[in-house]
Amino acid sequence: VQTVESGGDSVQAGDSLTLSCVVSGNSFSHSTMGWFRRLAPGKRRILTALISVSGATTDYEDSVKGRFTISRDNMKNTLYLQMNDLKPEDAAMYFCRAVRAGLRPGDEVSDFGLWGLGAQVTVSS
Repeated sequence: VQTVESGGDSVQAGDSLTLSCVVSGNSFSHSTMGWFRRLAPGKRRILTALISVSGATTDYEDSVKGRFTISRDNMKNTLYLQMNDLKPEDAAMYFCRAVRAGLRPGDEVSDFGLWGLGAQVTVSS
């Protein structure tokens, strides 16, 4: 499974941005998916948002609730993250990946396994 994230950019505080992630293979439409972010090099990735297979259930880190929206298109094997009212503390490298059972938003994950290159988001105050 390969993931290709896109849509990262340098924006001003208060701006909006939408990230996309195209996932190869046949597992996307059967997997809970999530957006993870690494706030600084050397730090662990944090699960920021997750979405169920059908898209009916979503969950978010407290710090992004009400501002970020995760969605998916199972026909296109694509995951999205709509980010509104961006804050400097949202600056990070964003990655998408399937979410293993038991993982909740706010949890840190190791670098183990295959990750995409990510999408860099920079937010200026």
